[in-house]
Amino acid sequence: MLRPDLAAASALFTVPPVTRFAPSPTGYLHLGHVVNALYTWGVAGALGGRVLLRIEDHDRIRSRPEYEAALLEDLDWLGFVADDGRRPVMRQSDAPDIYRDALNELRRTQHIYACDCSRTEIGGERYTGRCRTRGLPEVPGRGVRLRFDEEVVRVHDLLSGPIEQTPYNQCGDLLLRDRDGNWTYQFSVAVDDLRQGVTLVIRGSDLAASTGRQVLLAKQLGRGTPLHFLHHPLIIGPYGQKLSKSAGDTGVRELRANGLRPEEVIGRAAALVGLTDTPRPVSATDVSKLFET
Repeated sequence: MLRPDLAAASALFTVPPVTRFAPSPTGYLHLGHVVNALYTWGVAGALGGRVLLRIEDHDRIRSRPEYEAALLEDLDWLGFVADDGRRPVMRQSDAPDIYRDALNELRRTQHIYACDCSRTEIGGERYTGRCRTRGLPEVPGRGVRLRFDEEVVRVHDLLSGPIEQTPYNQCGDLLLRDRDGNWTYQFSVAVDDLRQGVTLVIRGSDLAASTGRQVLLAKQLGRGTPLHFLHHPLIIGPYGQKLSKSAGDTGVRELRANGLRPEEVIGRAAALVGLTDTPRPVSATDVSKLFET
């Protein structure tokens, strides 16, 4: 399925949904980002919802101001405009107290603990809970984890249908802050979505595995009504891999330099994920029509 059932999706929201476009400034925009943008603005527009713009720069090592400036310029050129306007933009790096306060809330519930395990010691995606009962103090050089029970999470994806996950079996106890003091993706986006009033998360299918753990984390943070999710298809490269930010042949800046118009770039992205049979120009203001047929 490439398009959500709009009638069924509309019935899930008592008020129009709020979603977000949230790129990381660790590289330039490519066609994969354009796919996410056209789903985000397209589905939100078809449901009468709103789109917020957020810069997810929690990765302090790889984030660069020049990448942020470039991606905002490319977004303007494509014609995708957030409902709060083009500027100012909400950046994760602008509000460190927000994440500290959220961690303090979790600390009061006694569901978090310090962890000094390295990636090498963990050895895989799932954390076995080695530090869960060690009672380590929270000091610089140690991470912080959220304790998970073996709770089953069930979510209905607006595109692919039912999702059932047990985060404890997938990832073990969730890392919130790493040993270098960086907030993790899972923690920062859960906090951001809650504080910004986001009700619908639209993202690539490669992030579907994160759904259950983010639902549980948001619940611990005080979210009453669970988020709704839509995981859209990815553009797959010639060797079966998803596009990366280093994919020069699909970069928006390269396509611009080659003379393509914004409508042609959006149309190319739509065709690559099957929203249109063949590439044809699609303007940013018309992407909602791709989901109304």
